[in-house]
Amino acid sequence: MQHLIVRGDPGIRRDAVIDYEGEEMVCFAVNRQGDWHGPDEPQLWCTIGTEDERESFEKREYVPHWLEVESIDAEDLEVIKAKGDLAV
Repeated sequence: MQHLIVRGDPGIRRDAVIDYEGEEMVCFAVNRQGDWHGPDEPQLWCTIGTEDERESFEKREYVPHWLEVESIDAEDLEVIKAKGDLAV
């Protein structure tokens, strides 16, 4: 599990599935930052992990401040399934 800061808005919301560093990751939580006082574009602060880590996230069996933090531009993020997409 880790934090991912997405610069810009690729259209993802909670429970979206993304390809990050060649691995399929789920966005457990998405917090939108920067709408009122900047930066120029919004940032999405996401808690991501594998589906196997969902139970740990839901039960809060982790320390948020100890998670690794990385950032990426929205146009470099590959979205597999945005929240609201129908699974086929």
